[in-house]
Amino acid sequence: MTMQSSLPSPAPASAISSDDAQRTRAVATASQADRSQWLLAALKWLLLALLLVGLAGPLLFILGQAVLTPQGNWAGTQPFVTLFSNINFLPMLGRSLWVSAITALVTVPLAYLFAYALQRTCIPFKGLWRGIGLLPLLAPSLLPGIALIYLFGNQGLFKEWMDGSIYGFWGILLGEVFYTFPHALMILLSALSQADGRLYDAASAMGASRWRTFMTVTLPATRYGVFGALCLVFTLTITDFGVPKITGGAYSVLAVEAYKAVVGQQQFGRGALIGLLLLVPALLTFALDNWLQRRQRANMSSRSEAYMPRPDWRRDSVNLLAVLLVAAAILMMIVVAMGASVVKLWPYNLQLTLQHYDFDNMDGGGWLAYFNSLKLACGTSVAGTIVIFSGAWLMEKTRGQAWLTPLLRMLGFLPMAVPGLVLGLGSLLFFNHPANPFNFLYGTMTLLVICSVVHFYTTAHLTAVTALKQLDPEFEAASLSLKVPLVKTFLRVTVPLCLPQLLEIFRYLFVSSMTTVSAVIFLYRPDTVLASVAVLNMDDAGDVGPAAAMSTLILLTSAAASLLMHAGGSRWLARAQAWRRPRGH
Repeated sequence: MTMQSSLPSPAPASAISSDDAQRTRAVATASQADRSQWLLAALKWLLLALLLVGLAGPLLFILGQAVLTPQGNWAGTQPFVTLFSNINFLPMLGRSLWVSAITALVTVPLAYLFAYALQRTCIPFKGLWRGIGLLPLLAPSLLPGIALIYLFGNQGLFKEWMDGSIYGFWGILLGEVFYTFPHALMILLSALSQADGRLYDAASAMGASRWRTFMTVTLPATRYGVFGALCLVFTLTITDFGVPKITGGAYSVLAVEAYKAVVGQQQFGRGALIGLLLLVPALLTFALDNWLQRRQRANMSSRSEAYMPRPDWRRDSVNLLAVLLVAAAILMMIVVAMGASVVKLWPYNLQLTLQHYDFDNMDGGGWLAYFNSLKLACGTSVAGTIVIFSGAWLMEKTRGQAWLTPLLRMLGFLPMAVPGLVLGLGSLLFFNHPANPFNFLYGTMTLLVICSVVHFYTTAHLTAVTALKQLDPEFEAASLSLKVPLVKTFLRVTVPLCLPQLLEIFRYLFVSSMTTVSAVIFLYRPDTVLASVAVLNMDDAGDVGPAAAMSTLILLTSAAASLLMHAGGSRWLARAQAWRRPRGH
């Protein structure tokens, strides 16, 4: 008999190779997942480092400059006592608060009336009026000051109206109303965009007048938007130094005093103290706005009916007249500044000339300043869009480091409460310190880009977060279940879906970088001077015509870039999101 062996027979070679292949694929998948998680964690740490260097470091330095002696010892409250004991400081503080409050009380009702006409009436050409109302966003804050000089100054067209006294309170007020109007308008357009039509039908059925309906239905539903606009306008006015620098005259305010303390007197401690004081109203209004948003309730429920305004010639005629007056005032300011840039001597010699555009023969930085602004705008828009959108995605769509995400979210919201002048001054103190390893960045275009990205971070971040929250989390869940790296899902799915918001962030960063003054006024060198700073320098030198020309160039560049982005972006969106269209279309 043949005895059979009790040992198991060897497995076929094909089975062995199959098991090995499966184990190899599993190990490769796990390794790929580990690399993906490592990459996401590294990106979060990189974003944290950027925000700490570009935001937290400057703020801590400006705080240290204010509360420490030059030897590094604790100074206590003595610097503040010295500052407040100055005979001129308290009156200057009062003037800053007064002009900011009056600007808010004038601007918000005008913006509310304009927004109401666009959202709640049937006036014609709404798109045109909306574009004109938002036009000041494309101009630097120095442009309204220059236009006011040409209109009401000692040689202005309407100098008799104000006896040439545009330099002072009225000059700051009128300039700041022009500068802050579009910011308030955007908030109020959103507040008035939706309403429950049933409430208006009920008011009409009960015989309520238009005024009573407005006071009991419309205004209560939009009161949080009104409060938010008031806070924003107040903060923008008290921290802006462009308008008061040109039209303020002897009416000194805090922002201009901080600028003079640093640039003119080299008193960095005094400038830091005033910068901290400018931070206080911004933080208070930011906290108040957050409190109001938490108390706000939805105006539209699942049973609501959209309100559609019906034609009413009396109401529409009154609102159209109001819109025409506001739009005419905005256009007059812009047209006067643009017109003065192409005539020899406004308003005495109106012969057309381009001599004011010969920037290389003027003080301020020449054409180099304009091309530097283009570099800054391009660098900020490209780098900022990538960093801000990627950062928002890391916070909203990835896991890990449970303590890191809330910290990043807090740092992402902080720039909204930090005025540009304070950020610029803090960056000066931080990056110009000889012990700082990043000292080599001071005065470079790289630092200007970093400061601009940080300065405009919050608005762009909120835009990105809003878009990302609309995406179903199942995209990331499917990616994990299919063992597809999240980064690949981000590039192939998330970015195409959020392309409209990406283009909006890009446009916002480009225009804001072209027009900004306060955040970069302390950070440039002669070879990195910017167009907005050149406007200020030319005005200081008495070259008001060239200053108007450079402001006009900034405005036209911002407008042209916005139009090009809109046209190019529309084609890109149509091609990238063709899958949204139904078949056969």
